[in-house]
Amino acid sequence: MTWNIGGKSVQSRLLLGTARYPSPQIMRQSIASSGSEIITVSLRRESVGQHNGNRFWDYIKASNAHILPNTAGCHSVKEVITTAHMARDLFDTNWIKVEVIGHDDTLQPDVFGLVEATKILIEDGFEVFPYTTEDLVVAQRLVDLGCRIIMPWGSPIGTGKGLRYIESLKSMRHRLPDVNLIVDAGIGKPSHACQAMELGFDGVLLNTAVATAVDPETMATAFGKAVEAGRQAYQAGLMQSSDRAIPSTPLVGKPFWHENPL
Repeated sequence: MTWNIGGKSVQSRLLLGTARYPSPQIMRQSIASSGSEIITVSLRRESVGQHNGNRFWDYIKASNAHILPNTAGCHSVKEVITTAHMARDLFDTNWIKVEVIGHDDTLQPDVFGLVEATKILIEDGFEVFPYTTEDLVVAQRLVDLGCRIIMPWGSPIGTGKGLRYIESLKSMRHRLPDVNLIVDAGIGKPSHACQAMELGFDGVLLNTAVATAVDPETMATAFGKAVEAGRQAYQAGLMQSSDRAIPSTPLVGKPFWHENPL
């Protein structure tokens, strides 16, 4: 089923990063295997090998995917704004994933800088994909500024711990029913991605779990299937848990056999 995101229509709800792959060729194969139609690119990334930089950009341009530039590595609003304008000129898109790093060790977003930068960029015509924490108040503030997309973390970047803030994520989904919510960061296994989709989230963005796998292409395929399965399960209506056992075979109409007393 078509997903409308940021003014564009796509089929896949998996967004894939382009960093840390062993080679540009493996990156290209992984993107294709995942089925992802949106890939995120950092202008601050280092080329994969001295002689692979040009091939990286060639593969990005030839992927036919929608490019979501990001401001990874930025620590201030000024850096974010400068990077966003460079990205718009380079990729000819008004999409920008806004990251403002607040702490070097945890890579936790600076939500105050995020809100400030988002306000400036929206006023300048950008479609902002803000990377934030699980905080509902921050998410609502971003929506009030005009964001149609919110990207809360599942857990800190690169940890692979999955969804550590499940109750907060559930609350965000419940409180913001008309906003595209994409779980971004901390996804380490296909089951984590499936779980996010089962909660009703609209998409999942990940990078490290695919790029650093022993077989990135196969892992990318697994994540693509997991996102699709989680979405289908959510739409079908998940079984509610119960504190007591409930027989799968009802007793109504069940014949009872009695021994002949004779």
